[in-house]
Amino acid sequence: MSRLVKSIVVVAVVGFFVFGSAPLFAQEWSEAQKEVWKNVEAYNELSAKRDLDGFLSYFHDDYSGWYYESAMPGCKESLRKWGSYYFKKTKVLLYDIKPVAIKVHGDFAFVHYYYAQLYKDTKGEEKSSQGRWTDILKKEGDKWLLIGDHGGEMNGEEADD
Repeated sequence: MSRLVKSIVVVAVVGFFVFGSAPLFAQEWSEAQKEVWKNVEAYNELSAKRDLDGFLSYFHDDYSGWYYESAMPGCKESLRKWGSYYFKKTKVLLYDIKPVAIKVHGDFAFVHYYYAQLYKDTKGEEKSSQGRWTDILKKEGDKWLLIGDHGGEMNGEEADD
């Protein structure tokens, strides 16, 4: 696929998430839902900046997550190993996340959301991915910590393959 065609596809995908999904996300959130979402935004921003320690500070010690591409769920320590590798391997150029559902039940919450991102790989090539996540959070003090999640790229494939 030519570079021009790839660029057009990337712009179309990001455009869909930014503009095409606006009515879906045009809802009012309660203060509790906004508080949870603020934490989801914070750890996604730290991930995009490749700040592994900051990112992992939002993970509960008993975290268990299962990515579409993984055969088995992983723990916080396996996330540290894989994260340190991938954070060095790629650079996020642009990303966007959009909430679909946020449910808060006392000190537990779950969030379903979409993501889209543009990034450069180790060869310096621009790539894109988009997918969906479900995050399960537990409130400790004034911070919502990720205790479980599931998700990844839609269909387990990159958009430009």
